[in-house]
Amino acid sequence: MALPTLTGVGRLTADPELRFTPNGKAVASVPLAFNSRKLNRQTQEWEDGDVLYVRGSAWERLAENLVETLARGMEVMVTGELRTESWEKDGQKHERTALLIRSIAPSLAFATAKVTKQNGGQGGAQPGGQAQQGRPQQSRPTQPPADDPWATGYNEPPF
Repeated sequence: MALPTLTGVGRLTADPELRFTPNGKAVASVPLAFNSRKLNRQTQEWEDGDVLYVRGSAWERLAENLVETLARGMEVMVTGELRTESWEKDGQKHERTALLIRSIAPSLAFATAKVTKQNGGQGGAQPGGQAQQGRPQQSRPTQPPADDPWATGYNEPPF
């Protein structure tokens, strides 16, 4: 049976933290909050409802890109599998719900983002392509890869 998948819009409650396993694999820890907000029609003020706090984790290139791009307070769209983390500390067993992040991106409702394709991958953010809330990103000029069919000025797609 597959683990449940969560797709939603949340907010980072702290800056993501990057660590490396003894084997050298990058892993990022991302504290997320998902809440229901409603407009109170009588007061015309937003009111927060229930909140779900989840610790997310991302691995390898996604982890590195995430740490370079996202920061505390940013609204993000995230997809991943929910799971239970278990550990023992001082003889006590502990458990918490966690999210194995498969995809995460800044919400463009309140931020702008400059996305830069990485060589040898399927795309993603790269240092210098950070999303920022409230102001446009200053970008560095980059050259597209020689094998990028979209960078050649065709008027029609190459398929």
